[in-house]
Amino acid sequence: MSNSLASAHPMTTYKLTRFILIIYAALSLYTIVSLYVGAPYLPFFTPLLTLLAFTFSVEHGSQSLGWKRTLLLLFLTFSISLLFECVGVVTGLIYGPYHYTDKLGYKVLDLVPLLIPIAWFMMTYPSYMIAVRLVPAMKSIHVWRLLVAAVGALVMTAWDLAMDPMMVAGDHWVWEQPGAYFGIPLHNYWGWWLTIFITFLLFLNLARVRPGQVSASESFITLAVWCYALVGFSTILTDYLFGLHGPALVGIFAMLPWVVMGMLQPLHKTPQA
Repeated sequence: MSNSLASAHPMTTYKLTRFILIIYAALSLYTIVSLYVGAPYLPFFTPLLTLLAFTFSVEHGSQSLGWKRTLLLLFLTFSISLLFECVGVVTGLIYGPYHYTDKLGYKVLDLVPLLIPIAWFMMTYPSYMIAVRLVPAMKSIHVWRLLVAAVGALVMTAWDLAMDPMMVAGDHWVWEQPGAYFGIPLHNYWGWWLTIFITFLLFLNLARVRPGQVSASESFITLAVWCYALVGFSTILTDYLFGLHGPALVGIFAMLPWVVMGMLQPLHKTPQA
Protein backbone atom coordinates (compact mmCIF):
# COMPACT_ATOMS: atom_id res chain seq x y z
CA MET A 1 0.00 0.00 0.00
CA SER A 2 1.24 3.48 -0.76
CA ASN A 3 2.76 5.30 2.20
CA SER A 4 0.77 8.36 1.20
CA LEU A 5 -2.33 6.63 2.54
CA ALA A 6 -0.70 6.51 5.94
CA SER A 7 -1.13 10.25 6.24
CA ALA A 8 -4.30 11.84 7.51
CA HIS A 9 -7.30 11.32 5.25
CA PRO A 10 -8.49 14.34 3.27
CA MET A 11 -10.96 16.43 5.25
CA THR A 12 -13.28 16.41 2.25
CA THR A 13 -13.55 12.62 2.47
CA TYR A 14 -14.25 12.78 6.20
CA LYS A 15 -16.99 15.35 5.62
CA LEU A 16 -18.46 13.35 2.72
CA THR A 17 -18.66 10.06 4.63
CA ARG A 18 -20.08 11.84 7.68
CA PHE A 19 -22.64 13.60 5.46
CA ILE A 20 -23.73 10.25 3.98
CA LEU A 21 -24.26 8.90 7.50
CA ILE A 22 -26.31 11.96 8.46
CA ILE A 23 -28.52 11.55 5.38
CA TYR A 24 -28.88 7.83 6.14
CA ALA A 25 -29.89 8.59 9.75
CA ALA A 26 -32.38 11.27 8.66
CA LEU A 27 -34.07 9.06 6.07
CA SER A 28 -34.15 6.12 8.48
CA LEU A 29 -35.79 8.32 11.10
CA TYR A 30 -38.31 9.50 8.53
CA THR A 31 -39.30 5.95 7.59
CA ILE A 32 -39.54 4.90 11.24
CA VAL A 33 -41.73 7.89 12.15
CA SER A 34 -43.86 7.23 9.07
CA LEU A 35 -44.44 3.66 10.17
CA TYR A 36 -45.20 4.81 13.71
CA VAL A 37 -47.91 7.26 12.61
CA GLY A 38 -49.38 4.74 10.18
CA ALA A 39 -48.28 6.39 6.94
CA PRO A 40 -47.80 4.02 3.98
CA TYR A 41 -44.25 2.76 3.57
CA LEU A 42 -42.59 3.88 0.34
CA PRO A 43 -40.89 0.81 -1.19
CA PHE A 44 -38.04 2.76 -2.79
CA PHE A 45 -36.66 3.64 0.67
CA THR A 46 -35.27 0.11 1.10
CA PRO A 47 -32.94 0.28 -1.93
CA LEU A 48 -32.21 3.96 -1.27
CA LEU A 49 -31.03 3.34 2.30
CA THR A 50 -29.08 0.29 1.18
CA LEU A 51 -27.30 2.24 -1.55
CA LEU A 52 -26.50 5.06 0.87
CA ALA A 53 -24.82 2.70 3.33
CA PHE A 54 -23.11 0.91 0.43
CA THR A 55 -21.74 4.22 -0.87
CA PHE A 56 -20.45 5.06 2.60
CA SER A 57 -18.61 1.74 2.80
CA VAL A 58 -16.99 2.15 -0.61
CA GLU A 59 -15.92 5.75 0.02
CA HIS A 60 -14.72 5.09 3.56
CA GLY A 61 -12.81 2.02 2.44
CA SER A 62 -11.05 3.95 -0.30
CA GLN A 63 -9.31 5.98 2.42
CA SER A 64 -8.85 3.40 5.20
CA LEU A 65 -7.86 0.43 3.00
CA GLY A 66 -7.00 2.03 -0.32
CA TRP A 67 -8.94 1.57 -3.55
CA LYS A 68 -7.34 -1.74 -4.54
CA ARG A 69 -8.16 -3.47 -1.29
CA THR A 70 -11.62 -1.92 -1.09
CA LEU A 71 -12.49 -3.12 -4.59
CA LEU A 72 -11.09 -6.56 -3.78
CA LEU A 73 -13.25 -6.79 -0.66
CA LEU A 74 -16.24 -5.56 -2.68
CA PHE A 75 -15.62 -8.13 -5.43
CA LEU A 76 -15.22 -11.00 -2.96
CA THR A 77 -18.27 -9.99 -0.91
CA PHE A 78 -20.44 -9.49 -3.99
CA SER A 79 -19.40 -12.71 -5.77
CA ILE A 80 -19.31 -15.03 -2.74
CA SER A 81 -22.58 -13.79 -1.23
CA LEU A 82 -24.34 -13.95 -4.61
CA LEU A 83 -22.98 -17.45 -5.30
CA PHE A 84 -23.91 -18.74 -1.85
CA GLU A 85 -27.35 -17.11 -2.01
CA CYS A 86 -28.07 -18.65 -5.44
CA VAL A 87 -26.96 -22.07 -4.23
CA GLY A 88 -28.97 -21.55 -1.06
CA VAL A 89 -32.17 -20.68 -2.91
CA VAL A 90 -31.82 -23.65 -5.25
CA THR A 91 -30.73 -26.27 -2.71
CA GLY A 92 -31.52 -24.93 0.76
CA LEU A 93 -28.15 -26.27 1.92
CA ILE A 94 -26.41 -23.12 3.12
CA TYR A 95 -29.06 -21.08 4.91
CA GLY A 96 -32.05 -23.39 4.86
CA PRO A 97 -34.91 -23.60 2.34
CA TYR A 98 -36.12 -20.14 1.31
CA HIS A 99 -36.95 -17.99 -1.70
CA TYR A 100 -37.16 -14.29 -2.48
CA THR A 101 -40.33 -12.45 -3.41
CA ASP A 102 -40.39 -9.73 -6.06
CA LYS A 103 -40.27 -6.83 -3.60
CA LEU A 104 -36.52 -6.21 -3.87
CA GLY A 105 -36.46 -5.80 -7.63
CA TYR A 106 -34.49 -7.51 -10.39
CA LYS A 107 -33.25 -11.03 -9.57
CA VAL A 108 -30.01 -12.53 -10.85
CA LEU A 109 -30.89 -15.79 -12.64
CA ASP A 110 -34.42 -15.17 -11.32
CA LEU A 111 -33.14 -16.33 -7.91
CA VAL A 112 -31.52 -13.55 -5.87
CA PRO A 113 -32.26 -9.80 -6.05
CA LEU A 114 -29.28 -7.75 -7.21
CA LEU A 115 -29.78 -5.57 -4.14
CA ILE A 116 -28.84 -8.46 -1.83
CA PRO A 117 -25.06 -8.66 -2.50
CA ILE A 118 -25.01 -4.85 -2.33
CA ALA A 119 -26.61 -5.09 1.12
CA TRP A 120 -24.05 -7.71 2.15
CA PHE A 121 -21.21 -5.31 1.42
CA MET A 122 -22.81 -2.32 3.16
CA MET A 123 -22.46 -4.22 6.47
CA THR A 124 -19.50 -6.47 5.61
CA TYR A 125 -17.17 -3.49 5.44
CA PRO A 126 -18.02 -1.91 8.84
CA SER A 127 -18.01 -5.40 10.39
CA TYR A 128 -14.49 -5.89 9.05
CA MET A 129 -13.34 -2.53 10.42
CA ILE A 130 -14.72 -3.41 13.87
CA ALA A 131 -12.95 -6.78 13.80
CA VAL A 132 -9.62 -5.22 12.79
CA ARG A 133 -10.02 -2.77 15.66
CA LEU A 134 -10.78 -5.50 18.21
CA VAL A 135 -8.37 -8.32 17.34
CA PRO A 136 -4.96 -7.57 18.85
CA ALA A 137 -1.85 -7.73 16.73
CA MET A 138 0.22 -10.87 17.15
CA LYS A 139 3.36 -12.41 15.71
CA SER A 140 1.50 -15.23 13.95
CA ILE A 141 -0.06 -13.48 10.97
CA HIS A 142 -2.07 -16.59 10.05
CA VAL A 143 -3.70 -16.80 13.49
CA TRP A 144 -4.43 -13.07 13.37
CA ARG A 145 -6.14 -13.39 9.99
CA LEU A 146 -8.21 -16.34 11.21
CA LEU A 147 -9.33 -14.39 14.27
CA VAL A 148 -10.19 -11.27 12.28
CA ALA A 149 -12.24 -13.36 9.83
CA ALA A 150 -14.02 -15.21 12.66
CA VAL A 151 -14.77 -12.10 14.72
CA GLY A 152 -15.82 -10.06 11.69
CA ALA A 153 -18.25 -12.82 10.70
CA LEU A 154 -19.74 -12.77 14.21
CA VAL A 155 -20.16 -8.99 14.06
CA MET A 156 -21.94 -9.27 10.72
CA THR A 157 -24.17 -12.17 11.80
CA ALA A 158 -25.28 -10.25 14.90
CA TRP A 159 -27.09 -7.82 12.60
CA ASP A 160 -29.01 -10.62 10.90
CA LEU A 161 -30.50 -11.68 14.23
CA ALA A 162 -32.55 -8.46 14.10
CA MET A 163 -32.75 -7.97 10.34
CA ASP A 164 -33.99 -11.33 9.05
CA PRO A 165 -37.26 -11.46 11.05
CA MET A 166 -38.04 -7.89 9.96
CA MET A 167 -37.50 -8.64 6.27
CA VAL A 168 -39.59 -11.80 6.50
CA ALA A 169 -42.38 -9.80 8.16
CA GLY A 170 -42.11 -7.34 5.26
CA ASP A 171 -42.54 -10.23 2.79
CA HIS A 172 -39.14 -9.74 1.17
CA TRP A 173 -38.31 -13.44 1.40
CA VAL A 174 -40.08 -16.56 2.64
CA TRP A 175 -38.78 -19.49 4.69
CA GLU A 176 -40.36 -22.63 3.30
CA GLN A 177 -39.74 -24.52 6.54
CA PRO A 178 -40.03 -22.12 9.50
CA GLY A 179 -37.39 -22.65 12.16
CA ALA A 180 -36.80 -22.23 15.88
CA TYR A 181 -35.64 -18.60 15.89
CA PHE A 182 -38.83 -16.57 15.46
CA GLY A 183 -39.72 -18.68 12.44
CA ILE A 184 -36.20 -18.70 10.96
CA PRO A 185 -34.01 -21.84 10.84
CA LEU A 186 -30.98 -21.66 13.12
CA HIS A 187 -29.04 -23.08 10.19
CA ASN A 188 -29.39 -19.68 8.52
CA TYR A 189 -27.06 -18.03 11.02
CA TRP A 190 -24.36 -20.64 10.56
CA GLY A 191 -24.63 -19.95 6.83
CA TRP A 192 -24.27 -16.20 7.41
CA TRP A 193 -21.19 -16.67 9.57
CA LEU A 194 -19.63 -19.07 7.07
CA THR A 195 -20.27 -16.74 4.11
CA ILE A 196 -18.51 -13.81 5.74
CA PHE A 197 -15.77 -15.90 7.32
CA ILE A 198 -14.76 -17.26 3.91
CA THR A 199 -15.00 -13.77 2.39
CA PHE A 200 -12.78 -12.20 5.04
CA LEU A 201 -10.27 -15.05 5.07
CA LEU A 202 -9.82 -14.85 1.30
CA PHE A 203 -9.54 -11.07 1.44
CA LEU A 204 -6.99 -11.03 4.25
CA ASN A 205 -4.77 -13.55 2.49
CA LEU A 206 -5.14 -12.29 -1.09
CA ALA A 207 -4.50 -8.69 0.00
CA ARG A 208 -1.72 -9.83 2.38
CA VAL A 209 -3.24 -7.74 5.16
CA ARG A 210 -1.20 -7.37 8.34
CA PRO A 211 -2.06 -5.79 11.71
CA GLY A 212 -1.76 -2.04 11.84
CA GLN A 213 -2.20 -1.49 8.10
CA VAL A 214 -5.41 0.57 8.31
CA SER A 215 -4.28 3.95 7.04
CA ALA A 216 -6.67 6.41 8.65
CA SER A 217 -7.17 8.30 11.89
CA GLU A 218 -9.03 6.91 14.90
CA SER A 219 -11.90 9.38 14.39
CA PHE A 220 -12.25 8.38 10.75
CA ILE A 221 -12.31 4.65 11.57
CA THR A 222 -14.98 5.34 14.20
CA LEU A 223 -17.30 6.50 11.40
CA ALA A 224 -17.40 2.87 10.20
CA VAL A 225 -18.54 1.81 13.67
CA TRP A 226 -21.23 4.51 13.50
CA CYS A 227 -22.40 3.07 10.17
CA TYR A 228 -22.80 -0.36 11.77
CA ALA A 229 -24.58 1.20 14.75
CA LEU A 230 -26.99 3.30 12.66
CA VAL A 231 -28.01 0.42 10.40
CA GLY A 232 -28.48 -1.82 13.43
CA PHE A 233 -30.43 0.81 15.39
CA SER A 234 -32.74 1.41 12.43
CA THR A 235 -33.31 -2.33 12.08
CA ILE A 236 -34.07 -2.78 15.78
CA LEU A 237 -36.54 0.13 15.88
CA THR A 238 -38.31 -1.23 12.80
CA ASP A 239 -38.58 -4.62 14.54
CA TYR A 240 -40.39 -2.94 17.44
CA LEU A 241 -42.77 -1.16 15.08
CA PHE A 242 -43.54 -4.50 13.39
CA GLY A 243 -44.30 -6.01 16.80
CA LEU A 244 -41.16 -8.14 16.66
CA HIS A 245 -40.10 -7.40 20.21
CA GLY A 246 -38.12 -10.62 20.61
CA PRO A 247 -35.81 -10.08 17.60
CA ALA A 248 -35.44 -6.41 18.58
CA LEU A 249 -34.29 -7.34 22.08
CA VAL A 250 -31.93 -9.98 20.74
CA GLY A 251 -30.56 -7.45 18.26
CA ILE A 252 -29.78 -5.01 21.07
CA PHE A 253 -27.81 -7.57 23.07
CA ALA A 254 -26.15 -9.03 19.98
CA MET A 255 -25.03 -5.76 18.35
CA LEU A 256 -24.52 -3.32 21.21
CA PRO A 257 -21.36 -4.99 22.60
CA TRP A 258 -19.68 -4.77 19.18
CA VAL A 259 -20.66 -1.11 18.88
CA VAL A 260 -19.36 -0.22 22.35
CA MET A 261 -16.11 -2.15 21.93
CA GLY A 262 -15.65 -0.75 18.44
CA MET A 263 -16.07 2.79 19.72
CA LEU A 264 -13.76 2.41 22.70
CA GLN A 265 -10.98 0.19 21.39
CA PRO A 266 -8.12 2.02 19.64
CA LEU A 267 -6.43 0.45 16.65
CA HIS A 268 -3.78 -2.11 17.57
CA LYS A 269 -0.24 -1.58 16.44
CA THR A 270 1.96 -4.10 14.68
CA PRO A 271 3.93 -6.11 17.27
CA GLN A 272 7.69 -5.89 17.32
CA ALA A 273 9.58 -9.02 16.27
